[in-house]
Amino acid sequence: MKLTSTLFGGIGICLALSGCFAAREARVESDYSYSGNFRRYRTYEFVAGDGLAADTSKLGNILREAIRTRMRIQGYKPARNRPDLLVSFRLFEGDMRFQGYSQQDITQWVKNGLVEDEETPTDERVGYQPVRMLLTDGTLLITLIDHRTNRAVWNGYASGVEVPQGPRGMLVLRRSVGSIFDRYRVFTQGYTDRDGGGDPNISEQ
Repeated sequence: MKLTSTLFGGIGICLALSGCFAAREARVESDYSYSGNFRRYRTYEFVAGDGLAADTSKLGNILREAIRTRMRIQGYKPARNRPDLLVSFRLFEGDMRFQGYSQQDITQWVKNGLVEDEETPTDERVGYQPVRMLLTDGTLLITLIDHRTNRAVWNGYASGVEVPQGPRGMLVLRRSVGSIFDRYRVFTQGYTDRDGGGDPNISEQ
């Protein structure tokens, strides 16, 4: 599927000093949209594209398989027709400036059953607190998009990701996906009773 929307809240990505991946400890962060109806999502499909997102990309296939594994573990099922979520991923080289948000853990947000929409009174809205970050030495960004609204509802990203050639590079990518999804401990409704995600220790990459 093709994607035409932009990330929620006007997230800006500015690439800088493009270069090779370096060996540094990865920094893993995430943020989410208060309009995301996370308890409703059950199915997903990948966003089609060029480069890494192309079906013929070896690295892309490794990332897709790692993401499929985590989505399956958390109860999500693939669906080509009318999926609830679209999954997008990008791998950036070098350094980049990124705007994220300071928020409570998404598990607590989902546990409380909170969702904001156009009818939510202004004085009851949580509001976003932007945080500017410098992500260094290669960044893997995974985005979940609400298919119905065509708006991103969750971003997970790991910086300082070294991707060497060969089997070791495949392992690095799988572990990076696992670390990112450790920030998205949301299970599908009815799949588990762990309060919307809990702490199931599911990092198996």
